[in-house]
Amino acid sequence: MRPFFKRSYAVLVFSLVAGCASAPQTPKQPSANLSGAACIGTVINPPTGLSETQDPALLQTAEGSPGQGKLCTGKVYIAEEPVTVYRVWDSAKAYTAYGSWWSFSYPEGSKESYRKAEDICPEWSSLDRMSTCSIKVGTRIVVGPGQSVNCNNNLSYPQSAVNQVYIPNDSRNNQVFVENCTAGTDWPQPINP
Repeated sequence: MRPFFKRSYAVLVFSLVAGCASAPQTPKQPSANLSGAACIGTVINPPTGLSETQDPALLQTAEGSPGQGKLCTGKVYIAEEPVTVYRVWDSAKAYTAYGSWWSFSYPEGSKESYRKAEDICPEWSSLDRMSTCSIKVGTRIVVGPGQSVNCNNNLSYPQSAVNQVYIPNDSRNNQVFVENCTAGTDWPQPINP
């Protein structure tokens, strides 16, 4: 190749790469649920060990209409290796230790801030115990931001951008898709002076 063409080719390639790098980014649109209604937040990239799959029935079970709680929108994943999840539950209802709603993040803050972030009505749980478990390999889960919820006594929580993890546990029927769980500790942890 002649030197002139080599330089021209190099300038062309550099211009194309530089043009792509400086091109304006399209703003990220809010995600929407299956009915097309806008949701706050988007589905996060899950931790290593989960891969996206399809399960319309499971997705439908995890998503809720405005005011019902559950997820506003979600994606289905399958566990290809154990993945750590956290759950805050009600010690007066021992069967709730292995409920359906979990988090990838260690729960912090006050009970009220946690209720608002996770869309949890007071009548559903006293939120006084916390457990850590691993999702069993082969389990399908749904991940997504929370839907708004209407609780008793005219209390409600808006949609939340915080992602929740739906695991189809039903401990009353011996269907538990988590393992290696801690016994549960007091939550929130008392602050030491």
